[in-house]
Amino acid sequence: MAPRAYWKGTLKLSLVSCPVVLYPATTSAEKTRFHMINRETGNRLKQQMVDSETGDVVESDQKGRGYELRKGKYVEIEPEELEAVQIESNHTIDIESFVPSEEIDQRYLNHPYYIAPDGKAAIDAFAVIRDAMKDEGRVALAKIVLTNREHIIAIEPLGKGLLGTTLRFPYELRDEGEFFDDIKTPKITKDMVELAGHILQTKAAHFDPGKFKDEYETALKTLVKRKAGGKTIELPERGEKPSNVVSLMDALKQSLRGGGGKKTAAKSHGRRATGGRRAAKKTHRSTARQRKAS
Repeated sequence: MAPRAYWKGTLKLSLVSCPVVLYPATTSAEKTRFHMINRETGNRLKQQMVDSETGDVVESDQKGRGYELRKGKYVEIEPEELEAVQIESNHTIDIESFVPSEEIDQRYLNHPYYIAPDGKAAIDAFAVIRDAMKDEGRVALAKIVLTNREHIIAIEPLGKGLLGTTLRFPYELRDEGEFFDDIKTPKITKDMVELAGHILQTKAAHFDPGKFKDEYETALKTLVKRKAGGKTIELPERGEKPSNVVSLMDALKQSLRGGGGKKTAAKSHGRRATGGRRAAKKTHRSTARQRKAS
């Protein structure tokens, strides 16, 4: 069954246009999720809105939207007032400019979408726009209205289709100076930098997301499966953490001697534990995170 389109409209490049559809490029459907339940009955809990002052439950017809002007003082905004300022979508992605991809600051990238032609009649025009972008090696910038908000979307060729990524607005980014200005500039020897460079070379690789393993998600699935099967979850004893007090130069030399791609000595020691102990550690970590999340 084909996925349901998130948005339908028209992609326009000057006088050339074609119907297109957008599909979310990411999904969290496979993520393990938990519900809050009543421990005594095993039933799922429902959340209710309550008045912060009176503690009374607020029914749906009493709920409204308010903007906090100052602590505890709100101005109420009516639904029809919100509708008055909402941007009406014309269901058009009108390409305004083309920019070099390297000029797009990675911090602006937000949500990715797959853009495909909508119907056989749209394929020719879609292919013309896609292939022209491939030849020029540039990324298109356009405006699109999604969920009543206007977004800037960056569009680039991806295989037979296009990848559209909504961009954040400047006001959504924090200034890096707020976090970096206090970083001191220590005196680092040339030998240290060269040693670090050698370590980087031993770990050189190509980007392969197929190697990414979500160990926590795997541990959660194992935990749920074992618990549902009535098996006891054994929690391991906490071991002492190894001391990290070591000179920077010694750490660099030890890392280089360790070889490319290998874990640090402390981590390698943990990896040598038995399979049962490893599984127990994962279970303990996932259980602890569950408690924290709860």
